[in-house]
Amino acid sequence: MIMVIALALAAAVQGGVGTARAEKAGTATGRQLLFYNHAYGVLDRETADAIEHSSYLRNFAAFQVRTTTGADGQTWTGRYLMGRETYLELFGVGDLPGKDGTLGATGMGVSTERAGDLPTVIERLRKAGITDPVEFRQTRDFGDGVPVPWFDAVFTTGEYDLFGAWGMEYRPEYFADPRGNTEPASHPGDVGRERYLPDTYRDRPMRDVTGIRLAVTVRDLANTVPLLKAGGFAVRSLPGGGVVANRGGTTLRFDSVPLEQVGLKQVEMSLNQPVPYRHVEPIGHSALVVGPGPRAVWTFAEQDPPGTAGRGS
Repeated sequence: MIMVIALALAAAVQGGVGTARAEKAGTATGRQLLFYNHAYGVLDRETADAIEHSSYLRNFAAFQVRTTTGADGQTWTGRYLMGRETYLELFGVGDLPGKDGTLGATGMGVSTERAGDLPTVIERLRKAGITDPVEFRQTRDFGDGVPVPWFDAVFTTGEYDLFGAWGMEYRPEYFADPRGNTEPASHPGDVGRERYLPDTYRDRPMRDVTGIRLAVTVRDLANTVPLLKAGGFAVRSLPGGGVVANRGGTTLRFDSVPLEQVGLKQVEMSLNQPVPYRHVEPIGHSALVVGPGPRAVWTFAEQDPPGTAGRGS
């Protein structure tokens, strides 16, 4: 589920969100409606290939390499680490079309747990001054040429540098399709992440993504903060212009950097069981440190700057 499929609408959208400032106190208002679902990053080819062929990752997480067909026949092949409620999606340079396939490009989806909460998020955005949010319905084709409604999504804008965040809500048609391998609802209106993801995480050490650190431009951060606030995250500012967003089990950190320094920086994960040792697994230009205790930290090294092709919108 990547940003490029919705941002084909960007040409029809005029203007950005403008400047948004995080509240220093980081106080959330109202019921939390959006929760971290997944994030993606575009890595150098050597690292992406090392991830794809890593035997360690296949033992560490519910890992898969999958090609997906979305709306309008858009396809993408990602490397996935699936948890109980959250996951991580990784690409190599050129795996996505256009600037979305640039080294350092990233994206993040935050999703609802209850049916009908996404319209409330959109209403909150409009009240916060986002008068024309970009709404989109994603579909999935399981190979028979018949698209199944997958999820509804909203962006604060169609203009971005190399990062975008979207709010999303899974569709009942997707849960009803047995090919989705989803779980039965645990309560009326359940469209949650745990229902969407399979329970294969139980057989591996990795349980969930508990922290994500992304370096993004000032413009992309300004476009993101209103969505986080509308979703009920507690957002606080950091020295240097970044923000941290909490609530819901995953800490989201965004560092504000020049375009040539953007990218996925670090991922923190919880484990199903604590481990008594510290293991360091080099994977391309990255290092996954597992333990000691119930957590793992995956750090991605600085890469060559993104190319100039496709900058801006």
